[in-house]
Amino acid sequence: MPPVPLLPPSDVIKLFQRLGWQIVRQKGSHIIMTKPGHMATLSIPNHPEVARGTLRSLIAKAGLTVEQFLEASNK
Repeated sequence: MPPVPLLPPSDVIKLFQRLGWQIVRQKGSHIIMTKPGHMATLSIPNHPEVARGTLRSLIAKAGLTVEQFLEASNK
């Protein structure tokens, strides 16, 4: 399993948008994303960097593997 990179929230949001997720709202310092047909919502912290554990949790919640998420960055 490849290591999860430290990324700024803007990059994380762009990658999830490439995978079909949409920003629906922002509450305080968290950006909420949903995907049609998917029950989970993603809450991305708008901090200088998204922590590795938090990003790993978001990837799992989206039903993806780290490899699938990182492949979206290569497109």
